Amino acid sequence: MKVLILCTGNSCRSQMAHGFLQSFDPNLTVCSAGTEASGKLNEKAVAAMKEAGIDISHHTSDSVEKYLDEEWDYVITVCGGANESCPAFTGKVKHRLHIGFDDPSHATGTDEFIWSEFLRVRDEIRAGFWKFYNENIKSI
Repeated sequence: MKVLILCTGNSCRSQMAHGFLQSFDPNLTVCSAGTEASGKLNEKAVAAMKEAGIDISHHTSDSVEKYLDEEWDYVITVCGGANESCPAFTGKVKHRLHIGFDDPSHATGTDEFIWSEFLRVRDEIRAGFWKFYNENIKSI
């Protein structure tokens, strides 16, 4: 089972989703990419995942171009921008889904509020991908 998770920058939400989905089932092939990959991970996303017991610090921020020629069971977008600009994987994707989340890297305010947004979105991603996993993959 191969799953590609797409976001715009591939630095935060897609990386967290990648980490959670891989933690649910190590036998899955999970990759994440960005339609406009930033080339680096968001430090707060890495810290939020570490707090949840998942190390994503070794992940890389890759362009979706890297994966266009591969076949995927699922391509899942996690932000509106990636959903709108998702490239065509003509005939190579069995299922294309959108599971959207707010971008915590756009939060403004106190350090405490910004951190709370990362934790909120992280927990929403965990719940959303746990639901996806249970409904679409676990029973296979």
